[in-house]
Amino acid sequence: MQPKILVFAGSKRAGSYHRKLAAAAHSALNDAGADATLADLRDYPMPIYDGDLEAEQGLPGPAKAFKELVRRHDALVIASPEYNGSFPALLKNAIDWASRPEPGEPPLAAFRGKTAALLSASPGPGGGQRGLRHLRELLEMIGVRVIPAQVAIPRVAAAFDPQGKLARPEDAEALRRLVAELVSGEPAQQSAA
Repeated sequence: MQPKILVFAGSKRAGSYHRKLAAAAHSALNDAGADATLADLRDYPMPIYDGDLEAEQGLPGPAKAFKELVRRHDALVIASPEYNGSFPALLKNAIDWASRPEPGEPPLAAFRGKTAALLSASPGPGGGQRGLRHLRELLEMIGVRVIPAQVAIPRVAAAFDPQGKLARPEDAEALRRLVAELVSGEPAQQSAA
C-alpha cells in the first residue's frame, strides 16, 4: 500500500516559486503512483501562536483543520523558502499550531512517526540549503524522520518553464530521485541520461 503524502509550500505568495515547486512535487508523486494531496497554507489562516489564546479558546479552526490534514497523512513533502538563512515564520507557525496536543492526545501526535522530504529554491547558488538544514532539525526534534535526499534548486528564476514545470533536466532528476526515495523508502539511483 502506498503511503499517503501531504505536499505543501511554506509560502502564500501567489507567484511563489515554492508553490510551483510543491505542485511539481505533487505531480511527480502522482506519476510515481503515490497517493498525494496538495495543500495550500492560504486555506489555513492561523494567528501567530499564542499560549493564552490556546488556553482560552483551544486551537483555532484553521489550525485544527491543518493539524487533522497532517494527521491523516503518512508523509510530508515541504517546499520551503529560505528567509535570512532559515525557514519562514509562516511555516514555523503552522508547525507550532499543529504540534499542540488536544485533550486526551499525546504530545506531537500529528507528527511523530511521519516521514518528510524537503525542497527549496533560491535566486542564489545555494538553492535554499541553509533554511532546509534548520527545517530538518526542527522536524527531527518533533519526531519526524526526514529522508536524506533533498532538492535545493539554485538560480530559480530560470528553473521553471511557462507552464510551471521544472525546465532544467538536473532539477527534474533531483526531484525524481527524491520522490523515488520517499515512496520506496530506499535511496534512488540516478537515471541514465
